[in-house]
Amino acid sequence: MYPETTPNPPAVRAPEVHHPTPLAPAMAPYAAPLVPVQPQSVPAVASVVLPDGRVVTGYAVAPAQPEPAAAKPAVSRAAVNVALGGVGFLALCGGLLLLTTFITALTALITQLITLAVVVFGGWIAVQIFGSNRHGAGTTVNIRKAVIKRNKFYS
Repeated sequence: MYPETTPNPPAVRAPEVHHPTPLAPAMAPYAAPLVPVQPQSVPAVASVVLPDGRVVTGYAVAPAQPEPAAAKPAVSRAAVNVALGGVGFLALCGGLLLLTTFITALTALITQLITLAVVVFGGWIAVQIFGSNRHGAGTTVNIRKAVIKRNKFYS
């Protein structure tokens, strides 16, 4: 059940090292190298003296100008999405209500048809069973004039 123990440890192999080979460059055309573009004007250098006496020198950065406010619609997109979702939900609920109403009406119709068939068929059976004895509609055999000789029947 258990593997046999061996007194000698298994031989240790030297690890194999695989060096990846680089892929050949694709024969796709390369984009033209980007050429640095010099600014049209050199910005002014500003120096600021901090309260502890240090001087920080750097380019002046213009404050960020807020973007002009775009004309906002009278109704937000979220409100439109909620309204459309509500309309879709109401349409779905109305359709489901009509579907359940149709299924209920169909079930009632089938039940009434089955009941009508049972009543009509049961009445026909009752007429067949109880009506034949009263009206004498069976086959009548008059055997008064018959002559029986040696187990033969003559009429």
